[in-house]
Formats: sequence, C-alpha cells, structure tokens
Amino acid sequence: MCRDWLTDCYQPTGGSTLALDRDGRTGRVKVLLDANALMMPAQFQIDLFDELRNILGGFEPIVLSSVMRELDGLTRAKGRHGAAARLGLALGERCTIAECGDTQPGSGTVDAQVIEYAVRNGCLVVTNDRHVRDELFARGIGVISMRKQKKLELLRR
Repeated sequence: MCRDWLTDCYQPTGGSTLALDRDGRTGRVKVLLDANALMMPAQFQIDLFDELRNILGGFEPIVLSSVMRELDGLTRAKGRHGAAARLGLALGERCTIAECGDTQPGSGTVDAQVIEYAVRNGCLVVTNDRHVRDELFARGIGVISMRKQKKLELLRR
C-alpha cells in the first residue's frame, strides 16, 4: 500500500528548521576550539567535526588567532606531536578565525585568552586541559571534552 498521498501534519512545511537554543534563539551554536582539541584527531583517531555534529547538531567552529600561532609553533616539532600540530593547523583553517579583541597578543597565555573569549561571547569550549575546564566551569561556561579517549562529551556544572 502506497502512502504518498498522506502528509504528516506535525511536520512544518518548507523544510527543516534549527531547534531553539536555551535562550530561545535559532541558529548555530558557537564552539571555541582549543589547541589540544584541534590535535585530538591525530592523537586519538576521532573525527572532531563529526563528533561535534552528533552532540550539537548545527555549530559554528571558532579558533582564536593566538591558538593558530601556538599550533604553528608546535609544527616544528618532530614525530607524532609535530604531525598532530600540523593536522590541527589544517583543521583550524576550516574554522572561523577570531581575533582576541582587546587582549594584546603578548598579554597573557593562550589559555587565558580562550577563557576570556568564551566568557565574553558565551560559546562552548572544546578542550582536554583540566585547568581550562575547571576555570570555565567556575564561570558557568559549558565544556566539551573527551571521554574514554573515544568520544566527545558535553559537560556543564
């Protein structure tokens, strides 16, 4: 029996729309990627963007220019660490690169700039750095971190 003539009255016409976020806005979730997050695919063989898509749906990946400079410095290393940094740099170029705003490039660590940007813009942060994660939790920012070296997990405290 063919059911082509039936329409689902619960589906909106005109295609799919993005779900509302916690603040009632539609659109993509902003996700700030740390340097070690960009190195995760090479170190742990996971697909970073696919995992984020599974967790969040639509998202906008953002990388700070200071994180890109940090990865550029790490690419000079030999072995696995340098290869992971080179892959992270290539992945970072697929993202939106944001300047740190009023923070000068030499005024503070990259981790402090990541924390400050996330607080100012209210984005989720992907990181495995425990210090950064604890600081973000203290400020009420959600963190996406690796679980059991296989999957990413959204954490909020």
